[in-house]
Amino acid sequence: MRRRTLLSALALPLLPRIASGRDRPAVVASFSILGDMVTQIAGDRVRLRTIAGPNVDAHHFQPRPGDAEALRGAALVVRNGLGFDNWMDRMMRAANHRGPVVTATEGVTPRRMPAHSHGHSHGHSHGGGGGGGGGGGQRMVPDPHAWQDPRLGALYARNIARGLAGADPANAAAHQAAGEAYAARLEAIDGWIRQQVAGVPEARRRVVISHDAFGYFGAAYGIRFLSPQGVSTEAEPSAQQVGQLIRQIRAEGITAVFMENMANPASLERLAREAGVRVRGRLYSDALSEPSGPVPTYEAMFRHNVGLMVPAMRGDAA
Repeated sequence: MRRRTLLSALALPLLPRIASGRDRPAVVASFSILGDMVTQIAGDRVRLRTIAGPNVDAHHFQPRPGDAEALRGAALVVRNGLGFDNWMDRMMRAANHRGPVVTATEGVTPRRMPAHSHGHSHGHSHGGGGGGGGGGGQRMVPDPHAWQDPRLGALYARNIARGLAGADPANAAAHQAAGEAYAARLEAIDGWIRQQVAGVPEARRRVVISHDAFGYFGAAYGIRFLSPQGVSTEAEPSAQQVGQLIRQIRAEGITAVFMENMANPASLERLAREAGVRVRGRLYSDALSEPSGPVPTYEAMFRHNVGLMVPAMRGDAA
């Protein structure tokens, strides 16, 4: 018995070492959509920390001390850029992070929007062309919500895969292959959305939403999004803006009115009530749901949102 135990002990070093969590590179993503993209590409080959998690408004996120601490050992940081998650830059400076950073929007030609109220006032067209209006001499800023176009989401995926490959050379080929496969799925979603929207008459492609997060989606699919808020969830619409939007809803017979998962529903519900329409559900724009919710992934976000928007634009009974 003692001899067998000794032989077993001698054989232990010959067994393959099982990789622990500490052996995997740590990746930090700024918000839930980017966190899901990292997961779809890298899976369990990395240790992921997402700072602004499900149903969290990343526009004006206030990091906690422990969030900056997570950056100290990060092999890779993934941020959106275009002014969306500037708090991530402050965190990196506080943590003295000098490692690689992926800006997911690298290569995106951003839409532009007026800077007042942190973005558009309501009533501007967000369909058709990709550039936004001139704003009458107003200062223009980039629209950061580029992920709302799945073709740009595919660009995000390739940027992230390239960053993962550089930060984790042992799995570089796997990251690149997974990134390409994921990008192809997102490009296929683009085709599916076009088929769905084609069933809506152009005159009815109007959607009212809490804040201006769907400009890239509208430009890609010819849908006009109207918002009482600007690009920022902190911007408060004026009574004049709300009144003008109510008149527009009535005049154009708009039936697609939605709240967002992060927004306070009270103001939009009041607007819908005064316009004589019904809020048709909850869209996801800047954050995913919890894993058990309706939008646990970026891909699920498109299927959920389009599944609500298309019948509402047509005026189908809910």
